[in-house]
Amino acid sequence: THSVQLPGGMGDRSGGERRFVEGLALSAVCCGADGIFMEVHPEPAKALCDGPNMVPLRKVPYLLEKLSRLKKLLGELPQEPLD
Repeated sequence: THSVQLPGGMGDRSGGERRFVEGLALSAVCCGADGIFMEVHPEPAKALCDGPNMVPLRKVPYLLEKLSRLKKLLGELPQEPLD
């Protein structure tokens, strides 16, 4: 979630592009990441900081399920280095 942060993006505080979190997390798993760090909040708009780049807590199960399924699928594919 910090990778989508826009420091000073809202003038007096940081902004963010939450809409890119899912794609970046999926890309990280595709590249071999075994873990994902995300900031979450029940109501990101009410968070004291970093709200614009936080994942709403209610969306976390959906995202974790999607990431888990992708990781499993990738593990079932043949692995051949390109070098």
